[in-house]
Formats: sequence, C-alpha cells, structure tokens
Amino acid sequence: MSEEVRLMKGNEAIAHAAIRCGCDGYFGYPITPQSEVMETLMEVEPWKETGMVVLQAESEVSSINMVYGGAATGKKVMTSSSSPGVSLMQEGISYLAGAELPALIVNVMRGGPGLGTIQPSQSDYFQTTKGGGHGDYRLIALAPASVQEMADFVGLAFDLAFKYRNPAIILADGVIGQMMEKVVLPDYKPRRTDEEVEKQCPWAATGRKMSRKNNIITSLELKPEVMEQNNLRFQAKYKTIEENEVRYEEILCDDAEYLLVAFGCSARICQKACEMARAEGIKLGLLRPITLWPFPTKVIAQYANKVKAMLSVELNAGQMVEDVRLAVNGKVPVEHYGRLGGIVFTPDEIVNAVKTKLM
Repeated sequence: MSEEVRLMKGNEAIAHAAIRCGCDGYFGYPITPQSEVMETLMEVEPWKETGMVVLQAESEVSSINMVYGGAATGKKVMTSSSSPGVSLMQEGISYLAGAELPALIVNVMRGGPGLGTIQPSQSDYFQTTKGGGHGDYRLIALAPASVQEMADFVGLAFDLAFKYRNPAIILADGVIGQMMEKVVLPDYKPRRTDEEVEKQCPWAATGRKMSRKNNIITSLELKPEVMEQNNLRFQAKYKTIEENEVRYEEILCDDAEYLLVAFGCSARICQKACEMARAEGIKLGLLRPITLWPFPTKVIAQYANKVKAMLSVELNAGQMVEDVRLAVNGKVPVEHYGRLGGIVFTPDEIVNAVKTKLM
C-alpha cells in the first residue's frame, strides 16, 4: 500500500489518526488551541464509516466521565482539551487510574495559570508527570515534537494504555497542535468487534458475559488493607513501565560538552540552537525526552559523566529541570531557561543562555 501523505495541523493529525487506529469513541469540549481535534472529527463524520462515536459533552467534567464509562467496557476511547480543561478532568483521570482503565487524553497546552492565554506553553509538565489529581498514580505521557508524531503517538498511546491498563496522555503544546507539516497517516485499523473486546479485555464490564459473574469496575475500596494492596500493585506496575517504556532521542550528543534537555516544540528550537552553537565551536548536544513519564532518568544520569553542564529548556518557569537535577544527582550543574506568558524563545536566545549560564 502506498503511503498517504497529507498537509495538516497537529490537531487534525490527532483526529485522523484516532479514526484510523480503530478508536471507538471521542468525548470532548472545545477550547483553544486544541479545538480542531473535535472540529475535524465532526467534519469527517467517522460514525458513518466506522461507527466511531463523536460527542461534544456539556463540559470537560462530563467528557472525562464519558471516557470512564466507555473505557470500563473495554472500548478505545479518548478525549482532548487544553490546560484549563484538563484541570477540570483531574478527578476523572484519577478515577481512571484507580480503576485501571485504559484511555487516551490529549492536552495541547496553553499558558496559565488561570485562564491565562491561548498562546503555547509547556507549563502542565508537573500536572502530567506528578499526577495532577489525587492519590499515588501515574500517567504514561508522550511528548510529540512534530505533526508526524502527533499522528504516530495516538496508536502508541492506545497500545501502551491497554498493555498496562493505565490511562495515557499525549502532552503537546500549542505550537505542535497548530503548526502544519506533511504527515504520513497510519493505515486503517478496523474497530474491534464485541467478541474481540471480550477476549482482549476479560476485565471489562461489557454486559455480555452471561455465563459468569459480571465484572465490577470501581476505584473505591472501603477496607484500608485491601486499598493498600491495590496501591502496591499499582506501584509494581509503574516500576515495570519505567523499566520497559522509556523513550528518548539523542541529537549531536556523541561529542557534546554541554547538553540541552527539551521536549515538544522546545526540542525543535534547541536542535537549531545546537547547530548554531557548533558553528561557533561550542559542542552542544540535545537530549529529547519522548516519554515524560517514564522519564529518561538513567540516560541523563549517564550524560552527567560526559558533559560539563546541562540546560533544561522549557516554555515554563522551570518544571522538568527538577527531574533533570534529580537524575544527575549533583554531578554537574543543571540550569533552566524558559519563557512565560505564551512567548516562544528563539535559537539565538538558547545559545546565549548556554554561554551565560553554563560556560
């Protein structure tokens, strides 16, 4: 089959990839800068071809609880929003994690706090990687740096969510959501039949299991000793994810004396900064975390034995830098550079930051 190459926004790529990977249902609510996800789904009308449900809920709280209901039946369901909307979803996300339900959340970040701005930001890192809702839980978090990855990560996120029975999130920023690039769309994957869902998800509450006791989906446990055992099982699962699902990209790192650590659109800008710095004789490399959780702690720790200093580059006041510092454990200096309020830095600014903060 020949590749299908299209020119589209990152948000549009999310929508098309969802249809093609066999998504059963999308429940969302519009908010800039991610509204094109639902707008594209409404325009394409996948319910006519695949039977996929696409519904605009009355709020983000409603949409995440619809996701909970769909996930409880073993279906591939998802939602998308932007920063303030994802804040409203935090209780439902914690419930999903507590009930061990696979689902996909897409967050195309905008500036905050509060209503903030509709301009791009990366200030939801803490909310995503530290668990924005209540309880000891983790989200599998993928950070795309291109429109192609916006498309690719939909299928990957669903695969990981079902593999570990854990919600996954695509943490994009407004730049990646709104920018247009060529993208190779994935091949069509048919939605699973009810029989396939029952076979692949024996835990699901499908209402079709007439020969045995119905499954009960809940995150509630009134006996503390049982709840402790549930939490210990969760932590063991998270450890397995940390051991097997770390993803990252290394750019110009072989001989690097200084290392940038950046994700999303910041990583794209940092790649250009590395090229500019090397033209000036500065051996600068880039480590791009693809999974923000599990975080590439071990590989960053290894670079602490090779480079003189590191700079965490983020569109926020300094969030990922805490994880970088924990990884290097004081072996080398780790500084932060960022812009706030929806302002996106330039490669020149990053090169200057390397010179002033690291050298």
